[in-house]
Amino acid sequence: MAAGATPHFQNQQGLAVIEIGAKEFMCIGALPPFDHPHVFIDMGGDSEAICPYCSTLYRFNAILGQTESVPPNAHWNDQAA
Repeated sequence: MAAGATPHFQNQQGLAVIEIGAKEFMCIGALPPFDHPHVFIDMGGDSEAICPYCSTLYRFNAILGQTESVPPNAHWNDQAA
């Protein structure tokens, strides 16, 4: 994909909230092979969104870059893509 590809985030730790620097992203749940269907989430004008599969609350943090998160290891990069 191009440089503007949609960032993917995971919640292997089972945290209730993950802060991210993107308003459009994919949630994969846990890390493969235990991931759920990869869900596209668009926060739109909101600052929070909940994944319908794993119930992770994603909170937008404007200080973070597109692939940055709190905790810092929540961004997932599929090496096969």
